[in-house]
Amino acid sequence: MPTDPNPTISDSPARQGPPRLRIAETFLSVQGEGSLTGVPSFFIRTTGCNLRCWFCDTPYTSWSAEGTWRTLDDLLAQAIASGAGHVILTGGEPLLQPAIVELSHALKAAELHITVETAGTVDRPVVADLMSISPKLANSNPTAAPDFAVNLTAGQGSISAVARRHAELRWNIATLTRLTTDYAYQLKFVIDTPADLEALSLALDDLPHIDRQHVWLMPQGITQDKLAARGEWLQPQAEALGHRFCPRLHIEWFGHRRGV
Repeated sequence: MPTDPNPTISDSPARQGPPRLRIAETFLSVQGEGSLTGVPSFFIRTTGCNLRCWFCDTPYTSWSAEGTWRTLDDLLAQAIASGAGHVILTGGEPLLQPAIVELSHALKAAELHITVETAGTVDRPVVADLMSISPKLANSNPTAAPDFAVNLTAGQGSISAVARRHAELRWNIATLTRLTTDYAYQLKFVIDTPADLEALSLALDDLPHIDRQHVWLMPQGITQDKLAARGEWLQPQAEALGHRFCPRLHIEWFGHRRGV
């Protein structure tokens, strides 16, 4: 059964008139990760997340969620006008907001290819041509930050409470199993240190049906230098394990900035 949306992302405005989604940004760019790398795509980035990864590269959708309410008709029209045949529903966590289901059906009715980028903690019956799942290992926990430099915003509580909630939610076997059984999928794991590879192996034991070739390993980092340094040892390790290496080319192409 679908889980309830994060209570911090109220959908009450969506009940007053046409369905709406709270959106951080929309933009036309090129997919930089996974099997569709290099494909021109229109990105619809929702705001709000039920996790608090210390290395989150879009903190404006999680730690300090921001955004405006947009109607589904508006988003659909913008996606079509972009001229891209591929649409990426991303976040934050796009599956938190109930109206994402209706939007996905509208996009598919317009004959657009849909990728849903999710952490795999929330289950909704969306339409997706590719379920791009980024499950979080323990290396994502807020207290796992190398310097513990986690910026808590007002109203989020203590770091221990945030970390506890993150740890409870980050790995949902039932949802991961459903999403990787009912959709074409790829699993993308953020790897920070070589020790994370052992954690990855143990995690995948929970999902014995997963095809190793559908598992992508991404270096942790938001700068070209850090990505290159980690990629130097991670790429051969990924290949040795029968997985695929995901270099996060959008950062190489555009740098770490919004709207690209």
